[in-house]
Amino acid sequence: MTRLPSALGASLLLAATMLAATACASTSGGSPDGAASPTPAPTSPSPTPLETTSGEPVAEPECETIIPAETVEDFADVGWTSRAEPFRAGEMEIPDGIQCIWGDFSTATDHVQIFGWAPISERDAADVQEHLLEVGWHKENTANGVIVTESSETTVATDAEGYGLTYLFGDGWVKYADTKQGLLLVVWPPA
Repeated sequence: MTRLPSALGASLLLAATMLAATACASTSGGSPDGAASPTPAPTSPSPTPLETTSGEPVAEPECETIIPAETVEDFADVGWTSRAEPFRAGEMEIPDGIQCIWGDFSTATDHVQIFGWAPISERDAADVQEHLLEVGWHKENTANGVIVTESSETTVATDAEGYGLTYLFGDGWVKYADTKQGLLLVVWPPA
């Protein structure tokens, strides 16, 4: 039996109720079509390279780089691959971002994990947050940034704290995961 890192938590990989793909379709506008796809799609929508504090460009964000390498290895050990999609917040597409669905695409399944990252301007972040609030999502200010999460009335699967699909807005970026706990695994850009 493959042992997954504790950061994933039992609620992220082992919960049989992970219907994140369905929730994504009904609340964020982007989801897989449910068809089996044994070959994953390319993992990057050609985003603009970022710069490190030294001014040197870093690699482009990809499904295999926005989460820890250990997590990618654990997913591979259980036969999971990724499918990259444009980063979406509701019906709004965020340019240069990536949204990754991880799962076993050799069979139709809703047992998946979703992670995303995108660069975003302060104005666009405000517009996205306003849009999500208008469709019933909830906003929280935290020490790490602004959390916007789906309403508990529409949440299909949650983490231990009761959060479903969640965005975290920081200074010039936004992260996305199928739970607030899952945001901990989005580690882009590299330090």
